[in-house]
Amino acid sequence: MATEKVIMAGFGGQGIMSAGQLLAYAGMLKDKEVSWLPSYGPEMRGGAANCAVMISDSPIGSPIIINDATSAIIMNLPSLDKFENSVVEDGVLIVNSSLVKRKVSRDDIRVYYIKATDIANELGNSRVANMVLLGAYIEITKIVGIDTALEAFKKVYGPSKEHLLPLNKKALEIGAAEARQTNFK
Repeated sequence: MATEKVIMAGFGGQGIMSAGQLLAYAGMLKDKEVSWLPSYGPEMRGGAANCAVMISDSPIGSPIIINDATSAIIMNLPSLDKFENSVVEDGVLIVNSSLVKRKVSRDDIRVYYIKATDIANELGNSRVANMVLLGAYIEITKIVGIDTALEAFKKVYGPSKEHLLPLNKKALEIGAAEARQTNFK
C-alpha cells in the first residue's frame, strides 16, 4: 500500500475532526503508520474546519498539510472550492451532495456524490452525516474495514458513547452501500 493522504473538510460542528481521528485510530488498529493534523478557522462551530489524515505502511515523518491528497471528503461548498484541486489525478473526491449543489469541474478524478445529510436526517440524527461519508470512503478505498472503524469508535469515544454505536454502524453501512451504487463521474 502506498501512503493514503486524505483531506476531510466542512464547517465546524459537522464532525470533520472526529471522523479524521476515527480514521487515524482505525489505521493504528491495522498496524499502519498514521498522522492526523487538524485545522480550524477562526470560529469553531460554523467556521471552516478540515483535517489531514495520512495512513501508510511506511513511517510518516511528521503531520503535514496535504496538497497532493489521494482522497478528499467534502461536507460543504466552501470546502469543495478550497480543496477540489488538492486531489491528485485519479484520486477520489467524495462530496456531500445534500449541501453541495455544484458539480466538480475536474474530469481526471473519481467523484462520488453522496446525499450524506439527507441520509443522516432519515436516520434521525443529522450529526452522522460525517459517518455516512466515512463509510463511503472506507468502501471505495478499502483502507480499513467498517468493523475496524467501529472498534476505533469504541476506543476514541469510550464507554460513555457506546450507546451511539448502532446508529454510527448504520450510517457507515449506508455510506458504503451508497458508494457501491454510485457511478463516479
